[in-house]
Amino acid sequence: MMKSKWLWLAIAAAPVVAASIIGNAATMPNIPTWYAGLAKPWFTPPNWVFGPAWTSLYALMIWAFWKVLLTPADHPARRTAIIVFLFQIAVNAGWSITFFGLKQIGLGVAVSTLLEMSVIATVLAFRRIGLGPALAVAPTALWVAFATMLNAVIWQMNG
Repeated sequence: MMKSKWLWLAIAAAPVVAASIIGNAATMPNIPTWYAGLAKPWFTPPNWVFGPAWTSLYALMIWAFWKVLLTPADHPARRTAIIVFLFQIAVNAGWSITFFGLKQIGLGVAVSTLLEMSVIATVLAFRRIGLGPALAVAPTALWVAFATMLNAVIWQMNG
């Protein structure tokens, strides 16, 4: 059983790490150039905040998804929770591609709004598995709500 738990942890980490790598590839080259030149509101966090924030949120997501994957395969909510989570993590990577990679600020607001809805759906789907996984993903909903507002104001200021 112990070997199986570690395998499930690796499986849980894979989509999150992939989203992180994709997001970083789209984001990092554009921070000192394009993003630095955008007008931003006073409440924009310093650039150094985003790395630790997302690293913490991704770690919580991995743990929560791992708990979902460890749930017995016949649990009626397991399949839906997996599908909703995988959709959410794909949209997560898609926002970085849209906003930073394609430099589409307005479309970024739309993708970020979809991300917020999919994170909330993940929290609700994970709650059907257990309180722990749901609570572990809940901070992401708060952070994405803030990021969506920030994205919208940046769009307004640079539109």
